[in-house]
Amino acid sequence: MDQIRIRGGRPLTGTVRIGGAKNAALPLMAACLLTDETLTLSNLPHLVDITTMANLLAGHGAEIRMQGEAGDGGHTGRTLSLHAGKITDTTAPYDLVRRMRASVLVLGPLVARTGHARVSLPGGCAIGTRPVDLHLKGLQQLGAEIELAEGYIEARAKGRLRGGHVLFPTVSVGATENLLMAAALAEGETVLANAAREPEIADLARCLIAMGAEIAGVGTDTLTVRGVERLHGARHEVVPDRIEAGTFAMAAAITRGDLELLGARAGLMESVVDKLCEAGVEISPTERGLRVACPGGVRGVDVMTEPFPGFPTDLQAQMTALMSVASGAAMITETIFENRFMHIPELARMGANVTVHNASSLVRGVGGLKGAPVMATDLRASASLVLAGLAAEGETVVSRVYHIDRGYERIEEKLAGCGADIERVTA
Repeated sequence: MDQIRIRGGRPLTGTVRIGGAKNAALPLMAACLLTDETLTLSNLPHLVDITTMANLLAGHGAEIRMQGEAGDGGHTGRTLSLHAGKITDTTAPYDLVRRMRASVLVLGPLVARTGHARVSLPGGCAIGTRPVDLHLKGLQQLGAEIELAEGYIEARAKGRLRGGHVLFPTVSVGATENLLMAAALAEGETVLANAAREPEIADLARCLIAMGAEIAGVGTDTLTVRGVERLHGARHEVVPDRIEAGTFAMAAAITRGDLELLGARAGLMESVVDKLCEAGVEISPTERGLRVACPGGVRGVDVMTEPFPGFPTDLQAQMTALMSVASGAAMITETIFENRFMHIPELARMGANVTVHNASSLVRGVGGLKGAPVMATDLRASASLVLAGLAAEGETVVSRVYHIDRGYERIEEKLAGCGADIERVTA
């Protein structure tokens, strides 16, 4: 099993290219099931989750072809052509779905196009309860019949789904994506109220529009979809990954470095930029992305995770690592997932001073961290441990790094390219 070994204490300098967003790419790939024509997606990151989704779609009958990678002058991501000319199987099996929660995103497209879907209840990171009830209730409001049996979701529709008014009781990114795709082929008008506003959803909406969907309110919390009988093929470039950009911005800050994040967009992560600037990090736009510099260290700032445009839960663990070496104290409150502090005991092994009380952690900055063997518990926790290792004195070895491969493409190579002493080793 692979590990990542880090010898900390080196400021990061130079450039890092930000890849396409995993959280945008996965629903975009699922959208290929809505049409019998080819959907071509560029700037896809090379990640384990992307491969899992490709295997899942292939099981439904999609033909997937990689068209190569862009050179240094463009994005590093792959270009995939996805052609689901005929749906050969409407079952998403447990063996694939258990590996990745986003697999449930095939549910809406399958039932909208074929009238039937049988999808295993999803798995994913162990960061708390993430039920799919909002997905199912929304599909029922569009006319689908839902049954849960033997660990599978069975969804059926007689003819086309029909438009309806769906009011989400809580903001849900996955449910918004699933219902948006299903509504694109439903008969009549669908209104999705209290919809999630994440940039990845706007990216999905723009792709669906390019495929012939009629969607109004993109970027707002109310999406109005006028269903069409069929969608056609399209070409679409995946939006840059704001979580990867935020992670590398914090890597620059925690090492007191100076990085240019190629392809990063401040408009996709304003809450993150605002908090880092409040902490003393210097962030400025460049012709190619964003420059992040932190020559003097950071000071403690309070953070509360919220749905977009608030501070993203996917950067909470990394922010905790950064605040552990800040001057002063910081209160970090998690409002999205109830079990997303599993990185804190591992940070404590490196000398971090963090006290958890219910949904908040009080982080008291320490003079420095010490390298130690640590274990990743989920995707973003693994990133926080890598950041801590970059700043720590001595050697840090992060185990169970298969988590990090789900969301970061060649993270050790990117960090080594800007001065980190980091390598992937086999245990």
